[in-house]
Amino acid sequence: MSPRAGRRSGVLELAILGLLQESPMHGYELRKRLTGVLGAFHSISYGSLYPALKDLTARGWLSEEPGDDAQASGRSKVVYHLTADGKEHFQQLLSEAGPEAWDDERFGVRLAFFGRTDQSVRLRVLEGRRSRLEERLDTLRASLQRGRERMDTYTLELQQHGLDSVEREVRWLDELIATERSHPTDSDAPNGRSATKATGTGTVPSARRT
Repeated sequence: MSPRAGRRSGVLELAILGLLQESPMHGYELRKRLTGVLGAFHSISYGSLYPALKDLTARGWLSEEPGDDAQASGRSKVVYHLTADGKEHFQQLLSEAGPEAWDDERFGVRLAFFGRTDQSVRLRVLEGRRSRLEERLDTLRASLQRGRERMDTYTLELQQHGLDSVEREVRWLDELIATERSHPTDSDAPNGRSATKATGTGTVPSARRT
């Protein structure tokens, strides 16, 4: 497995565990909820979801139980539940605040579960993400400065658009970090907060892209 594929698998694992902590679900419902958490650009196929569910079940983090709704064939849909070990593993994943937590693949999912993450960890993840983007800004600005005279109008606009997008995200992160620092205790959200509304939890402002 390539490093990128491994990161993508880790993101799916985190999202599955987090959603199943809210409530048990069958595969079809879980796939719809995953699209909401991971976003439209992370299409989840049954070909990737069910092997992940099988792996998490084999690790003892999920259990399978027949659902109440019988299909036309007479078989019930399998409903997936988070086990006690799965809940413990999910909390361990939420406590991690290293570079993987703020990379492009994982940051959005981590943000989706900020409502169940300790305030100190949230702050480290946000600061790490901002640091990563500030490094990217330096690279983009230097590249734009060096190549401005050689670029045609469209390439220049594309480069500028990328720069503007990163600058907007840095400003947004500045707001989130300032909010976390100004509310060191009451910004901790209860564990039952919905993952799909995490960016608007407590006093944390929602992501504004202007």
